[in-house]
Amino acid sequence: MQQHTPLYLALAALATGAPIAVAQDEPRPAAGQIEEVSVYAQRREQTVADVPISITAYSGDLLERANIIELDALSDITPGLVIQEQSPNNPGFVIRGITSDSGSSQAAPRVSVYYNGVDVSRSRGSYFELFDIERVEVVKGPQATLFGTAASVGAVSVYTARPQEELAGSLTVNAGNYSSRLARGFVTGGSDLVQARLAFQHRERDGFIDNIAGSPASQNPDGFRQSDLQGIERTALRSSLRLTPTDDLTIDFVYTWEENDDTGTSFKNGLYAPTGGDSSPFSFVEMAGSPFSEAALGKADLGIEREVEDYNLRMEWQPTERLTVTSLSAWREFESLEVFDADGTQAWFLEFGEDAEGEQFNQELRAVYSGDRFTTIVGANYFDEEGSQRVPFSTEESIFLNCVGALPVDAACIEPDGRVNLLTPVLTSGLLDVLPYSSEFANYGKNEILSAFADVTWAASDALELTAGLRYIDESRESGFSAIAPNSALLGFLGLNQPLLPVVDTGGAIVRADGSFDDWLPRFNALWRVSDSTNVYATVSKGRRSDVIDVTATRDSAGNAVADVTEVPAEIVWNYEVGAKGASNDRRLSYSVSLFYQDYSDFQVTLQDDAGNFFTANAGSATNLGVEADVRALLGSSLELFANAAWIDAEIDDDASNGTLAGNRFRLQPEWTASTGLFLDQPLNGALNLTGSLVYSWRSEVFFEPENAPIAGLPIEEDAYGLLSARIGIASAGQGWELSVFASNLLDEEYLVDAGNTGGSFGNPTFVAGPPLFWGVQLDYDFGAY
Repeated sequence: MQQHTPLYLALAALATGAPIAVAQDEPRPAAGQIEEVSVYAQRREQTVADVPISITAYSGDLLERANIIELDALSDITPGLVIQEQSPNNPGFVIRGITSDSGSSQAAPRVSVYYNGVDVSRSRGSYFELFDIERVEVVKGPQATLFGTAASVGAVSVYTARPQEELAGSLTVNAGNYSSRLARGFVTGGSDLVQARLAFQHRERDGFIDNIAGSPASQNPDGFRQSDLQGIERTALRSSLRLTPTDDLTIDFVYTWEENDDTGTSFKNGLYAPTGGDSSPFSFVEMAGSPFSEAALGKADLGIEREVEDYNLRMEWQPTERLTVTSLSAWREFESLEVFDADGTQAWFLEFGEDAEGEQFNQELRAVYSGDRFTTIVGANYFDEEGSQRVPFSTEESIFLNCVGALPVDAACIEPDGRVNLLTPVLTSGLLDVLPYSSEFANYGKNEILSAFADVTWAASDALELTAGLRYIDESRESGFSAIAPNSALLGFLGLNQPLLPVVDTGGAIVRADGSFDDWLPRFNALWRVSDSTNVYATVSKGRRSDVIDVTATRDSAGNAVADVTEVPAEIVWNYEVGAKGASNDRRLSYSVSLFYQDYSDFQVTLQDDAGNFFTANAGSATNLGVEADVRALLGSSLELFANAAWIDAEIDDDASNGTLAGNRFRLQPEWTASTGLFLDQPLNGALNLTGSLVYSWRSEVFFEPENAPIAGLPIEEDAYGLLSARIGIASAGQGWELSVFASNLLDEEYLVDAGNTGGSFGNPTFVAGPPLFWGVQLDYDFGAY
């Protein structure tokens, strides 16, 4: 291990406190310097300082060895980025205040998540384990010209490690509290013609929120015994093959398979306490689910069953020293079933499932020509996806109607002692003891996008570069909706013939609508090299979130179910940004700062209707002003410092024409974020090094819903909080092993990662607790030419 660990790797290590190591295939910085990271955000290799946009980069191959295995850990240390992982089925990506987390198949993503150069932004398929990674790039601001329409506000781009000719491998194991266990590793090798790489990761951990449902302490001790919540069991495997049949042709094929089998998400009800407990989201729960869960929702217990497969073929041909032609083909499919207790209580009240499926195909062909003064990129892309999101529902009719306040009776939903009022016998005069009810609704989406793009950079002088780019997109979108929603038997007793949820029954038939759209997406950049160590830049770019064809069902004059179509216009953003990047003191200190202003029209927000169905609405105009800054420094020969901060004033314009959301802050975006850390790599003798890290990250208040308002008198927000992480370890100076002890959330801070949720639409807001103190011991061993 080097005496001066590159800071970007130290940043990666802070979230878990894992050991830090340097791969041999990365160029090492000169002694006493901070390393410059190579990135491909402009479809060619450049240093971060030479890219005239705001970008934060981490060496992904090193992130894997540093035990960064989830993307949300990066957001603690990346200015302008927030990643919320409620579950692998429901991740939220936020760049500069704009959230992309809608599970609807009818809506388009905003933040582009790229995996090996291919857009995988569809929410239920965008989560993946970070293991055996080459690099991660976080690009902020609209990047539609080179990344595509999904990157309307930025992109998180991940590249996996490629095979190498020399035999090498790695194995990591760790164990910690909550019975956590992890094993990961890789092996690679080959010849000058063929190289292969096989990598894997498996990790599991017990839930950190106790669930007493089905235990002797619950209301139903003989009921189904649910697992503790927020537990994980995740397995991933990746095989990579590289062929180099000629000196100018490289072919890479990557296959990735992942499976998640996590326990349920802890949606803790804020109004009603579990038996013998309280309504704090950090204490135990009594989430019993539905007694008909397997038949009605598809799975007997609360939790997630998710599988993802990804096939990626990249061919790069370099017929001349100046010209590179790249073909990128990819296929990705996912299936994800999540069963969740949306009311977060012992009541058989709001028991939902979400069965999401998706298939995506991508084909891109591009050419990059690097001349003496001009660098030109031209290409075309075809993207096709088809998906569905089916939402089954199960409840007991009298419990549901009583808990939403729709019955003319004076009975609490849940009594202070934890008893759930079952009123069916009373309301049916003893004819029925219980009235199970189930229904489902589903949305469907099929999107086909054809685009062509060109980007030209002109070196006007040795100090000045000017870039202009343009992408034309032509898209066809089709949306569908179906529902099976029988009338409520109990409401029938009361003289009403309608379903429990306000959904029009289509009898399972799909009603559809479609449309075609096109647009031009430009960008303009200027980079001025003020000196050998300082660059300043300015950029203007346009971003676009696609039009949404929102389809539900209504009834025509004859009583037939027909499509009820709302077309939400495309969200358009113009981004104006200036910034500076530089280094001093012989690269012992580096810094960057950016100032941006974003102007939105037809700003799209995700809302939830009375049936719990998420939909997209037009909130009008919005503006976003912000500053981001970071600094990195070497302090002596063994100590390294980083600090960053971001201020983002993101809100819907306070204009009466913007309706009830006017003046509200964007959801999930704190106004202030900051983090700082120290990292140690101190030689003890010729054979051993002492390594360590201490990192603190802080966020100001955040709202979890666009309304910025309480539900049932409970605030749907999180106050400011900070998290502290630490690590200390002993590493060999040349034998390839390291033993360390690590802790995240060292002070056991209590904080929320989400609030409101589906229960909030029914007047029962729920709250999801963030992870508590995690600690563990880890051993890393590397061999070969790594």
